[in-house]
Amino acid sequence: MKKTVGYRGVLLFLLLSFSGAWLVSLPLWISQKGLRHPFTGLVLLVMMVVPALAVFVVSMMNGGKEKTRLLGLGLGSKGWWRYWIFGWFIVPLFAIFAPFMSAAFGLYTLDVHDFSGFKVLLASGKGGADPDAVPVRLLVFGQIFSIFLAPALNAVFVFGEEIGWRGYLLPRLLPLGQWPALLISGTLWGLWHAPIVLLGYNYPQHPVYGIFFMTILCVIFGVLFGWTRLATGSIWPAVIAHGALNGSAGVMYLFSKAGTTFDTAHAGITGWSGWILPILWILILLVTRRLPVSEPPDEMLLPVESETENV
Repeated sequence: MKKTVGYRGVLLFLLLSFSGAWLVSLPLWISQKGLRHPFTGLVLLVMMVVPALAVFVVSMMNGGKEKTRLLGLGLGSKGWWRYWIFGWFIVPLFAIFAPFMSAAFGLYTLDVHDFSGFKVLLASGKGGADPDAVPVRLLVFGQIFSIFLAPALNAVFVFGEEIGWRGYLLPRLLPLGQWPALLISGTLWGLWHAPIVLLGYNYPQHPVYGIFFMTILCVIFGVLFGWTRLATGSIWPAVIAHGALNGSAGVMYLFSKAGTTFDTAHAGITGWSGWILPILWILILLVTRRLPVSEPPDEMLLPVESETENV
């Protein structure tokens, strides 16, 4: 039999991942409390594990033939540390500078002098500190510093997603070409978030159209995360980058002016103005011919060839 892609395995992975996401988020829908449900945080964490469970089930149905290196669990090719640096430091900078990009388009009102919006957040008891006990600028610095700790703190949670989308799915789509594989996997990753986006996650002002915005967001960062996977053969740079992205979600509240609001579909890293810098990075990769990756590690192709029994 000719070596070919195990698309049945891919379809089973997608079926389990999408149905699992809806099943896990069902309590939020049944309770009619949505994201205000007291167990929302737990639901989100369990949902992130679903793709990993889907990979496990598919692997077991494939006779348990998946190996550590085939899912990208090793450190990867020579120079892997450079992609860790990208994930750990560059991705958070995209989010940190996003408010300033949004402000440049008049979509967000900055206050980097008094940090009045952050003060209001602290006064409400939601900021985790007493604004009267510690200078607000020191608290802001602490929040920014914590963003760069987020990759390590969040890695265990985002691993569940990354082993699914970049570890399992992306290599199996590579016979379609790198760009189709990156765009399709990013699109599916974005649509997978639908159960919580429809409840207002990330886009509270646009619960329905938020699916479109979330998908675009995931395609952009899916290309970047996928680039690190293709270049190294490892999922760990993507895990680090994903953890950094999640950990910088609240940066918009650090620099906002009290009494102003913003639309997350337009401002911040979730909005189109915040996508400018990561898109520029992708363009730089294109111009410098680092994307598509000229020579992906050999192991990126091995799982595609190993599932002939699934076709």
